[in-house]
Amino acid sequence: MPQRLHLVFGGELVTPEKSVFKDVNDIHIVGMFPDYASAYDAWKAEAQRTVDNAHTRYFIAHIHRLRDEEVEVSPTEELG
Repeated sequence: MPQRLHLVFGGELVTPEKSVFKDVNDIHIVGMFPDYASAYDAWKAEAQRTVDNAHTRYFIAHIHRLRDEEVEVSPTEELG
């Protein structure tokens, strides 16, 4: 069974209406998680911790979707 890796990250946005970070150097990397349920729990904890700041948002990135294990070389490896 393939891994379903998820990255939880977030930070302060320029405006609450768009997902553009104010300073990408200040992005908070919460961590990498082996399944959606644990990533969701981490995301929810950070979102609740920062609920009073409308400009702060956290996201779950589905890292496993960037990999195609059926292809010998992934598109990102070809860029190197």
